[in-house]
Amino acid sequence: MIASVVASLPSPSGSGISIGPLDLRAYGLMIALGVIAAVWMMGRMLEQKRLGTAEDASSIAVWGVAAGVIGARLYHVATDWDRFSDDLGSIPRLWEGGLGIPGGLLAGVFAGLWQARRRGIGAAETLTCAAPAIPLAQAIGRWGNWFNQELFGKQTDLPWALEIDDDHLPAGFESGTTFHPTFLYESMWNIGLVGVLLWIDRRLRLGAGRLFAVYLIGYGAGRFWIEGLRIDPSSELGGLRWNQWVALAAVVGGGAYLVATRGRRWVDRNDGDDGAALDVDELDDAESVDVDDAPPGEGGRTASGQAIEAESGADGADLAAE
Repeated sequence: MIASVVASLPSPSGSGISIGPLDLRAYGLMIALGVIAAVWMMGRMLEQKRLGTAEDASSIAVWGVAAGVIGARLYHVATDWDRFSDDLGSIPRLWEGGLGIPGGLLAGVFAGLWQARRRGIGAAETLTCAAPAIPLAQAIGRWGNWFNQELFGKQTDLPWALEIDDDHLPAGFESGTTFHPTFLYESMWNIGLVGVLLWIDRRLRLGAGRLFAVYLIGYGAGRFWIEGLRIDPSSELGGLRWNQWVALAAVVGGGAYLVATRGRRWVDRNDGDDGAALDVDELDDAESVDVDDAPPGEGGRTASGQAIEAESGADGADLAAE
């Protein structure tokens, strides 16, 4: 029934969008929309956890996005050097596509954490608030690949198969061949990941930084199988594409961090609406709370921006925060 209604997923006729006299590159527009959505979500997370404001999120994003774009482009160029070695002038032409998410994450996270520290927000807390925001940006940004008709998967005749025009058809394929829309798979995977991360944060109250480790595991797992469908040229090692090895490293790294910090729970630093600091006098001797020496500042933020974390006591019970 579905196959009779949806024969295939068409590609757009062009890579740009015209709004009156303004012509926009769809690839860049999708990335920009993703960044806007991510900044909004991170700002909400900072405010809900009383760590910062939407202004803090915007400031962090300015540095993180700038460094992320540079890192993503350099990663793509390095892993697809044959494409650029004879045409160095094409390296800065971002609108033609080609951003490597692993490089963007690495550079963007470090730059964002540096700016967050300058604004008095701790690294682990920043990563917690960024965890659901990053896949939201990725989910939106991936649609830029659809406009550019790039990074699609293997040939398929599934009802949602992607049509590619002859100008973008890889060598060796006949006109009219349809492919796996890997951009769509990754976008949907990331949207689902956002929902899972928000649910985990609300229900499990993981210790600062641990939610980002869950993001690494979730994104790495999805990227591994989606990357295996792609047919664009890529460096390989041991029968796997280079990005699959990076995805595996993300899964292993995230899992290792969760194991190393098991038993750690997030504890609100304010108790009540009056902004009073968490009272630790009633804790059992076997329980410990990590706090900063400095008194809490505006909005419950300590001078160094570190959240209070509770380790499980000797009897295995976790500290509960109201």
